[in-house]
Amino acid sequence: MNYKLSPSDLTFLYEGCKHCFVLKVKHGIPQPSIPLPAIFSTIASLQKEYYSGKRLEEICRGVPSGTIKHGEKWVKTNILELPGCESTCSIHGRFDIVAELDDGSFAVLDFKTGSSSDAKSEMYARQLHCYALALENPAPGALQLSPISKLGLIYFTPDKCEKLDATRQKLEGEMQWVEIERNDQAFLNFLKDVVSLLDGPMPDLEVETCNWCKYHSKKSNIMHHQPHTIEKTVPKCPKCDSDMVLKSGKFGDFWSCKNFPDCKGTRNI
Repeated sequence: MNYKLSPSDLTFLYEGCKHCFVLKVKHGIPQPSIPLPAIFSTIASLQKEYYSGKRLEEICRGVPSGTIKHGEKWVKTNILELPGCESTCSIHGRFDIVAELDDGSFAVLDFKTGSSSDAKSEMYARQLHCYALALENPAPGALQLSPISKLGLIYFTPDKCEKLDATRQKLEGEMQWVEIERNDQAFLNFLKDVVSLLDGPMPDLEVETCNWCKYHSKKSNIMHHQPHTIEKTVPKCPKCDSDMVLKSGKFGDFWSCKNFPDCKGTRNI
């Protein structure tokens, strides 16, 4: 089996809940989508637009010398085979910006709004390694840029608000460059752990830290205490005639064949 991985799933979802991570990547059942504050995406988009084509040195101190050449492009790796793993994986994602450095190599950078921290930077480093791996080992037809010699985060931390006129104001803040050390072997070891998790048994529900797992646990308890009602209402799979199980997806509850993923029969509630 080849698992399709995204840089964001390898950071926020993987760290947030292993059960939900496997549920989404292996079984195609994501957590309910929660709208994120649009302001962060808006700030990042404005930064990319403003700095496009400019010298990196114009952004902040400490950045390598080069010119921003690419913004918000999709990348995809070749299929990755990892030692000791039965399954393979591939990474699909979209980077913020890539700069061509004066020495002819490239730098992958992400804009972040907020204060920097070692914990944040360590997690975001996975995203940057995803993009570097995809650019240097692209799938056929995907964007290729090589070599990637620098990875880094550019944090914007607002600290001043100024009124311009009756209808406009200006938000100012510090721009900080945080270089990320590239360690391909450590990242490949991480991917091996991810694929091993996906190939293994389903992780337990994380009811103490994940609200979605808590919901699944409560629903399971309700169904467990209503055996006669469930027996009468459980339908048969339209493909293999097996019993079905109640699941939740991004469009709500539905019936799924108990033999999934070998059988992908479904019924609407």
